[in-house]
Amino acid sequence: MKTTKNSPNEIEINKEIYVLKSSISQKASPSIKHNKMPYVVIRTYSAGVHVGWLKERKGKEVTLVDSRRIWSWEGACSLSQIAIEGVKVPDKCKFSMEVNEILLTEAIEIIQTTEVARLNIQKVPIWKQN
Repeated sequence: MKTTKNSPNEIEINKEIYVLKSSISQKASPSIKHNKMPYVVIRTYSAGVHVGWLKERKGKEVTLVDSRRIWSWEGACSLSQIAIEGVKVPDKCKFSMEVNEILLTEAIEIIQTTEVARLNIQKVPIWKQN
């Protein structure tokens, strides 16, 4: 049995990666609250990039629930790659803490994510100032 440590919250045993249970977000799987809502990446005209559950869209107005702002990322060349694969270097990304709901008034791009990308995005550590 070969054991290697990949990160503070992961360990690899026989080529299988195990994650510390306490490091997994309680929101890793969709809840009843998110039933039938797609998880999306939104690029806006003036408010940056956001990810979250698409509650409603009216023209350029988009309401997201359990949303995070993406300030910067590494390990993806574009928002399209983030939406399909997530990011490859989560510890170097700057994703804000989650807000319960946000209304974005100038959405110019809406990309639905894959389940793989959603899980990856939700595991990116919260970036904030103390």
